[in-house]
Parts: sequence; structure tokens; C-alpha cells
Amino acid sequence: MNSSPIDLIHLIERLHRLSLDVVRMELKKKGIRDLSGVQAMILAHINEKEIVVRDLVERGYYQGSNVSYNVRKLTELGYLEQRRAEHDKRSVIIRLTDKALGVAEHIRSFDADFLREVDGDSDAADGLHGICAYLRNLEQTWSDYLKYSNT
Repeated sequence: MNSSPIDLIHLIERLHRLSLDVVRMELKKKGIRDLSGVQAMILAHINEKEIVVRDLVERGYYQGSNVSYNVRKLTELGYLEQRRAEHDKRSVIIRLTDKALGVAEHIRSFDADFLREVDGDSDAADGLHGICAYLRNLEQTWSDYLKYSNT
């Protein structure tokens, strides 16, 4: 079976959607019905930090185009607190509320449980580490291509 970068991209997109469905299912089991999988992952990535909203995208915590919608919704639902940055009033700093910290902890705990399960199977663990290394290398290659092709 031949694979191409396009096949890889389609697989990654499907896995991403499935992973968000798994997160949503975990939330549902905990009785949390007001969050989407994307929103829960944003909370898990922010964790106990205070960050500027634009850092959600720049640090790779959020890949969608509607980050402002999700931040506004998370704030309305009581998961995020916002304040203006003192050094730049155009920037908004966000941090998790206590309500959100519980969700973020649950998502990280679920992730750690999954990793322990995979690590128990040395072949699967080696495969996961190899896949991640390959994808990081591909990310770097494509980033370099974009950076140096525009000159």
C-alpha cells in the first residue's frame, strides 16, 4: 500500500476529529455538557498559566479560525477570566477559573491514563514515539519550506 503526504493529512484530520469526539464523550461521562471537545482542549492547554489570547494560536494550543468565539463562549460559561494586559491594552490575558481547572485536570488525567495504557505495550509505545518524531520532522520540513520559499 502506497501512502502519500495527502493520505497522511487526511488521516491526521480524521484522527483529530475522532480525538475531539473522545474528549467530548469523556466530558459527557462527567456530566459536562456545555463544552465542546475543542473548548476542553483549550482549557487543558492553558492549564494554570495566564496567557494572551493570540498565544493560543501562536503556541499551537488552538488550530481553528474562530478562537475569539471560543474564548468569548468559555468566558460566558464561567470557564475563563479575562483582563486587559497592562503593557498593551489591545491584548487580552486569559486564565482558567476554578471550574475550568477541574475540567483541565480531568482531560490531562484521561490523557495520562491513555499514555500509561499505550506505554504498557512496548511495541505500541515505540510506535507512538516514532510517529510523533516523524510528524515533528515533517512539521519542521514544511515550516522551513514555507519560511525559505517566500524569499
